[in-house]
Amino acid sequence: MAKIISDTNSNTRGISHYMQILGPGILGAAAAIGGSHLVASTQAGANFGWQLVGLILLVNVLKYPFFQIGARYTMAANETLIQGYDRIGRGFLYLFTALNMVVSVISVAGVAMLCGSILGLFIGDDLSITQLSMIVLAASLIFLLTGHYKTLDRVTKWIIVGLAVATISAVIIAFNKGEAAPPDFISPSPWNLASVGFLVALMGWMPGPIELSTWNSVWLRQKKKLNSSLDVKDALVDFNVGYATSTILALCFVALGALVLHGSGTSFSTSGIGFANQLVDVYATVIGEWSRWLIALIAFLCMFSTTVTVLDGYSRSLSECFVQFSQAQGSGPTGNGSKYTYALMIVMGIAGAIIIMFFKGALLAMLELAMISAFIGAMVFAWLNYRVMKLPQVPEQYRLGRALNVLGLAGILFIVCFNLLFVYWYLFVN
Repeated sequence: MAKIISDTNSNTRGISHYMQILGPGILGAAAAIGGSHLVASTQAGANFGWQLVGLILLVNVLKYPFFQIGARYTMAANETLIQGYDRIGRGFLYLFTALNMVVSVISVAGVAMLCGSILGLFIGDDLSITQLSMIVLAASLIFLLTGHYKTLDRVTKWIIVGLAVATISAVIIAFNKGEAAPPDFISPSPWNLASVGFLVALMGWMPGPIELSTWNSVWLRQKKKLNSSLDVKDALVDFNVGYATSTILALCFVALGALVLHGSGTSFSTSGIGFANQLVDVYATVIGEWSRWLIALIAFLCMFSTTVTVLDGYSRSLSECFVQFSQAQGSGPTGNGSKYTYALMIVMGIAGAIIIMFFKGALLAMLELAMISAFIGAMVFAWLNYRVMKLPQVPEQYRLGRALNVLGLAGILFIVCFNLLFVYWYLFVN
């Protein structure tokens, strides 16, 4: 790597080069660092201390091949995963679309409600969480429909950097201060049937829903059109930076929950603004009261970018699906995959608003539903991604190696087995 960076005479790949090619992978990280990190990871640490660190690492490792395939397949076949699914069989594309239509509106509602909760810290009690969430949804739609998404693409990496610096700093300070739990405190165990629902929710968005790989695929194909020199190495570096960032931050949020909240007697508020206050309190308690509004601003910008990214990603991938339905099965990209994108954004925003009104500010219940639905859908999305790499459109040199193949099969088996356990828990234990 040092030799490559130092070689400035021919097609160099220095820091400036990689800063330019970062994009789809960082946007994917922005979408992932939402409910799974700010909420589920913090809850994991607060409720169970350090006991779920291994599970979070395991899930990130087992899901890695399915997310990476979004970049790998696009660069290898010069088409999105959507066309790949259609090549497997039109029925699979119908199934992917149907599942995506369900989980998309639930996910949009979940991240918008969390963002609205943080917005409430600045506005106060004048507006309800439902009204605040509507404001977030409306602002996100305006942002996208007026073509300002390129601005988000440019600033997202700096929002992520700000959140990462604040979170890692808080973890370091909290380590130095020591854990809040008294020495005789006995942590409850997550390894029982009663905790299955929480574990499934935690894993559903850890580090994000697997269908997020199709967004990366669509964004990457667009970026490839604008930058013809983009190659597989660039795409994988971009993806790996985003994936590693989201994984590290997930562990940091677990650490904050374990160090600051675990054993303190604090229970999470189920209301949106109440939870947002608790989240910012964690940082302010560790870093200092002076940081409260700075952290609130960073958290809001992070969640707003997540809401915008989720709206854009789901609508673009679904638009690709609907355009593909009008083509012959197995045909390649048509060039007008974004034909229905804006219409889908509006429909998704309206549907998300209806769901938010139904939940009436019950943030944690809303997010739990979104995360669980993502883990159930992961059975289909993981298999489709694994299968698409076997298509003849993928040259041999781009296919998964032995290690990633084994990891992919292990990931599918893990997801299926845990879903069966969830069904048992839901029917007989819950």
